[in-house]
Amino acid sequence: MLRFLKLIVAAAVLGFFGQETRVEAADPIRIGILGIDNFGSVAYTEFLNRPRAEGVFAGVRVVAAYPIGSDNYPDSANLAAMWKKQLLEMYQKPADPKDAVPPIEMVDSVDELLKRVDAVMIFSMDGRLHLPQATAVLKAHKPLFISRPLASSAADAVAILKLAEEMKTPCWSSSQHRYSGGFSGMRNHPEVGKVIGCDVYGGYSVKAPEADKFTQAIHSLETLVTIMGPGIKQVSCTSTPTTESITAVWNDGRVGTYRGIKEGAVKYSATVFGDKGVSTAGIYGHGVPVNGVVPTHDKYVGYEGLATEIAKFFKSGQVPVTAAETLEIFAVMQAAEESKAKNGAPVPLPDLWKTSAK
Repeated sequence: MLRFLKLIVAAAVLGFFGQETRVEAADPIRIGILGIDNFGSVAYTEFLNRPRAEGVFAGVRVVAAYPIGSDNYPDSANLAAMWKKQLLEMYQKPADPKDAVPPIEMVDSVDELLKRVDAVMIFSMDGRLHLPQATAVLKAHKPLFISRPLASSAADAVAILKLAEEMKTPCWSSSQHRYSGGFSGMRNHPEVGKVIGCDVYGGYSVKAPEADKFTQAIHSLETLVTIMGPGIKQVSCTSTPTTESITAVWNDGRVGTYRGIKEGAVKYSATVFGDKGVSTAGIYGHGVPVNGVVPTHDKYVGYEGLATEIAKFFKSGQVPVTAAETLEIFAVMQAAEESKAKNGAPVPLPDLWKTSAK
């Protein structure tokens, strides 16, 4: 209860998504990492453990990690070893002693991790592990962020979010693409106006590990929903050796597409159609285009947008992406697989929350 009150107090100090007031970190919200073979374990910790942090990153700190990998995910052991080294060395030899940050403690079990922290981030590359890992965290009533993918299947995604509701413990997941300004800024772009349609494109590896096959399109589909908003009613999918093509129809008749690039040059962006104009979107990590020109020399934000939302979440206890929107994206992927099996026939979007109860 004391830690929950700390979350609420910190949110009040921050202004709950408001201005960035300094929060003293003498007694920070303690965050643990479960699974470290994903680079996100390093990328987000670099923000959350900033020396002498101000604003949103003050008052939170990664204090412990369980460096578990997956025996069934390619190169997991090597990746875990690499990121473990970086986590252990992070901010440990600052030029200014005032920039020293307490070292991250490595533990050897989930139970030991949960004893040391107030909240958890899961960064296991193998999404098949997320349900059992999340189950332990949620049953301990620790607020939880799960790096993409939330799970490796729609069924596991539903199970995690239903358990979070049952345990009354906040839990969410998001792609870093959702908070890249070049994508999120297209919803209200002055040169585009009201978004009528959007064509998103991104990579789709034909050699993806088995654990990733279902969720390969997740970053680009999240970009599509970020720009168009939720409300998809129907999906069709065409798959060829060069392209995975998904067409989604919204309840209001708008149409959005995803082009999964299997062959040739790969880039993550989109074309956005509006009532005022048509524009390319920005590219990942950069801002929105101006007069049709995509900026590439502006400040690169990369993981910072999502890191900011993670910090706000741990302070407020409020999830920025609803379970319904998250499951809509999983429903799109499930409907796309069904459409592909039916030679591209349109498939109504399933209500995963309701159908899972049957």
